[in-house]
Amino acid sequence: MRIAFATHTLGILLTIFADGYNTLLISTLFIGFGNGCTEAACNPMIADMYQGNKMNKMLNRFHMWFPGGIVLGSLISKFMTDLNMGWEAQIWIMMIPTVIYAVLFFGKTFPRPLVEGSSSLVENLKSMVSPVFLFLFIAMAFTAISEFGPQQWVGLIMGSSGASPMLILALTTGVMAVARFFAGPVVSTLGQTGVLLAGSILATLGIYLFSTVTGPTVYVAAVIFALGVGYFWPVMVGAVAQRVPLSGALGMSIIGGVGMFSTAIFQPIIGGWIDGSNAAMAATGLTGENLELVAGQETLQKIMLFPIILVVLFTVFFFWQKNTKSVEAVPTAY
Repeated sequence: MRIAFATHTLGILLTIFADGYNTLLISTLFIGFGNGCTEAACNPMIADMYQGNKMNKMLNRFHMWFPGGIVLGSLISKFMTDLNMGWEAQIWIMMIPTVIYAVLFFGKTFPRPLVEGSSSLVENLKSMVSPVFLFLFIAMAFTAISEFGPQQWVGLIMGSSGASPMLILALTTGVMAVARFFAGPVVSTLGQTGVLLAGSILATLGIYLFSTVTGPTVYVAAVIFALGVGYFWPVMVGAVAQRVPLSGALGMSIIGGVGMFSTAIFQPIIGGWIDGSNAAMAATGLTGENLELVAGQETLQKIMLFPIILVVLFTVFFFWQKNTKSVEAVPTAY
């Protein structure tokens, strides 16, 4: 968390005082590194503080502030923009939560690992070649792009359908935040595997609706999509903590990392799909908003392949893990 504070601060300052593309690239690298450090520190902290369903509940509440932060950030940015405040002032605002978390963590001692051996690098690496971890590793790549892929492009595409892109973003992230806040009873009822399977089905349905409807119905699609992807990230982290406990903090960090890496790999591919669809639809004589909408919705039908793959994977995982209890933590000596 100390490293996160330093890199977040550097990233914010470099963004404000950037003198060109290269400085912005470096500033983005620092902020991304700070984000990664935050997740790498806090996911294991929560897993060590809580057990069983309480851990799943608190992981979801921690991760609710990813979409929740987007909602707050959007509202703050709109308010400052309406007051004719420049982008530099809006970036400065990011220093407020940065300083707050630095103060909150200052002088605090992190909990020790609850699972005997989870702090051993050798045990971490050995457990990460287990079938369950490798399965979760592959599945995380598809859960991440199923969540972030449509969010990146839907607003742009649906802006040509009569729906408000900003409202779609606010609605999606708002529903995700609420769903994560109340995740405890959901995970308790359906279990981790059930939540992941149900989420992949809802995500597929949401993207399908995005690719076929226009007007106000787009907001219904946004709610269904948000309910589908809302639990993916925190429940996947929780699955690693409970089902591969010896992977420790490293295992949870690797899962988060593969999610981010997957997004970086697939986003340019999705962009290429949109460009290709635009060219193909333009050749048929479509122009303007009709071109953007038809080409975009055709691309969304391709994006739908990601959650469809997850439906298959999580169906297998559901029956595979049906009679397998997650490993209970064995407290270490203090």
